[in-house]
Amino acid sequence: MTEALHIIRAEHRSLDVLVSALDQLRREVAESSAPPDVVLFRSIFHYIDTYTNRFHHPKEDAFLFRALRRRAPEAEAILDELQREHAREPESMRRLGHLLETFERDPAAGRAPFVDALGRYIEAAREHCQKEETRVLPLAEEHLTDEDWRVIDAAFSENSDPLFGESVQAEFRALHKQIVNILPEPFGLGLRHAAESARPAPAAVTAPVLEIRGLTTHYGRIQALHGIDLEVREGELVALVGGNGAGKTTLLMTLSGIRPASAGTIRFHGEDITRVPAERRTLMGISQVPEGRQVFGPMSVEDNLLLGAYKRDRDAAWEDLDRMYEMFPILRQKRREAAGTLSGGQQQMLAMARALMRKPRLLLLDEPSMGLAPLLVEEILNAVSELKRQGMTIFLVEQNANAALAIADRGYVIETGNIVLSDTGRALLENEKIKEAYLGI
Repeated sequence: MTEALHIIRAEHRSLDVLVSALDQLRREVAESSAPPDVVLFRSIFHYIDTYTNRFHHPKEDAFLFRALRRRAPEAEAILDELQREHAREPESMRRLGHLLETFERDPAAGRAPFVDALGRYIEAAREHCQKEETRVLPLAEEHLTDEDWRVIDAAFSENSDPLFGESVQAEFRALHKQIVNILPEPFGLGLRHAAESARPAPAAVTAPVLEIRGLTTHYGRIQALHGIDLEVREGELVALVGGNGAGKTTLLMTLSGIRPASAGTIRFHGEDITRVPAERRTLMGISQVPEGRQVFGPMSVEDNLLLGAYKRDRDAAWEDLDRMYEMFPILRQKRREAAGTLSGGQQQMLAMARALMRKPRLLLLDEPSMGLAPLLVEEILNAVSELKRQGMTIFLVEQNANAALAIADRGYVIETGNIVLSDTGRALLENEKIKEAYLGI
């Protein structure tokens, strides 16, 4: 799959999840007598309008559709139809905005027109994506040349473009985070409309942080890891992917000192820590977010976070507590509640924040997307990407290979305790063996 097709299909999946959330909200509004959540609806409309009309549709029109018109005359009719729909999209969003204002002023009179118009919009949005997926993209894969794809891929990947580049993408990431925070569960976190905060610039990739050579681990007589070799360099996000029972969690437990190594070496910032106990590794700067969150259920959210700062300076810990609340606003709102009452997505953010309270030099993440709704998976991985942009060194273990490799600088594939492949994240996504074994392609 080309870079452009990967991006388009990922955007379609993201928009489909958001439209599904919008459809659930529509049904709830239709069945309720309460006034609308205007902030929530406006935020969703703003995100969809901004994303589709400034980012998604213009790239398709200017690059993919233009090339396809040259190569496949039979595509003219469907491309004309889709571009007319692109052109109508802004007016559809404006109309929904006006109907929402009427609904807000007069819930009794405005409810039915708003619900009906929203239902038509949702149906049209789904049909539009379906037409692109089933009619346009297959034609593009069939007719466009390698040179066509080179130009299109370059346009979709360009980070310095003033219309589509990194600054615009950062704006959409901020919008996406706001949406996920305020969408009700299970699509989002259910935050009461907190504001988004700015983020510092990322640090550059430099020296190795973690070096593993010939690492083996046993459970009794059973060998679980077979001579593992890998490294994570400073500022990198490195992913380890593999199926159930492949050895992913065992490797993390060995790195954090919970399981002993049978042979081989683990070096952290050049120091051999193979025999260093787990508590000392934590103090050295290795912090793990365990599989299944493992928060302290009866304790409050804030106490869970402060436990993460155990043995740190008290004033610095409270300062970082505020930083965690800025990064994960839902935790501020829930700070006095028992951690066990949080949703799965909220507990995952708590587990990540608790690990970050240690000010780690290396963050180990074990299956952070496990058991979460698709939109929350995307937001958790957005948070991981944001930490990487801030300069955090991250070793991410994930069964969701597609999601993990899409954000990773480099990746390793583990099978039955052996590293069988390693490459850049993007190259592994395009690897035919990975597609067949892990991506269902």
